[in-house]
Amino acid sequence: MDFGILVPLSPFIMVIAIVWFNSIAKAKSNAAIQKTVQKAIEKGVELTPETIKALGVEERSPNSDLRSGLVLIAVALGLIALGGGIAMAGEDPVIMYIMAGSGAIPGFIGVALIGMHIFTKKNKSES
Repeated sequence: MDFGILVPLSPFIMVIAIVWFNSIAKAKSNAAIQKTVQKAIEKGVELTPETIKALGVEERSPNSDLRSGLVLIAVALGLIALGGGIAMAGEDPVIMYIMAGSGAIPGFIGVALIGMHIFTKKNKSES
């Protein structure tokens, strides 16, 4: 088996591994919190918001959609800049369009998240 292909793929494999390990750790943490809450309910303990916060349940930030959207737009712009750099280096100029198309996916998701942030702010202010 030729392992020479793993060297150029290693940065991508590393990103996948980091996300995977983080997801597993978060799932185990959530399962432990759920088990603790279930035992407390079975014993009849009253769960106040302070108790739940003490267990480690994180409240979602009201700006999380905005942050995620901005990060995804930055990733999209980075992909476009990478394509432009490769195209200017004398490689195939079509790569610019390919990278711009690849950057459109996180870019549009980022725009949608920012739109959700703006619209949920309007709805909360009207309520």
